[in-house]
Amino acid sequence: MTALKVEDVKAFTSKLFVKEEFDSFLVKEVTIVTYNVFSIDGHIRQGYYTEEELEEKRIEEFSSWSMLRPVCFSLIKGKKLPGSFRIVLQLPPQNVEKFAKSAGAGIDGSQIQGLYLNIRYEDGALYCITGTSLNFFTMDKTLELEWDQAVRNFMRSHGIVCTEDS
Repeated sequence: MTALKVEDVKAFTSKLFVKEEFDSFLVKEVTIVTYNVFSIDGHIRQGYYTEEELEEKRIEEFSSWSMLRPVCFSLIKGKKLPGSFRIVLQLPPQNVEKFAKSAGAGIDGSQIQGLYLNIRYEDGALYCITGTSLNFFTMDKTLELEWDQAVRNFMRSHGIVCTEDS
């Protein structure tokens, strides 16, 4: 787990809520505090869609950030800054499988419950905190360290300046 402090909050939130940089992630949960507290559970209600829609649109267990981004943006836009927000993004299963193979940790993608990016904004500061969840216990931190580095690389490749928070 690594905590990265985002140096330019305005530029980051533009990339998060307006642009497409984070659209490949799935959404586990969102909490946005403005004049009310808005909570979104990212789990897709499978019964809402027909079998054809699920297959055609490749709908997974969680909503994509691209689907929820406009909803979340509508909650934060305006003259006042949100009081806070917390967004838990998750790498999609097909990307987890690819990541597991490239990480060299000897862990199969099916053994990984999730690779997470927790985004937290509060008191004018914004942090991105990495997280990993496995279906078994291990003392080996290779996968965790590789995910931490992958998130650092993602931030760098999208021009997001972060510092490691101790």
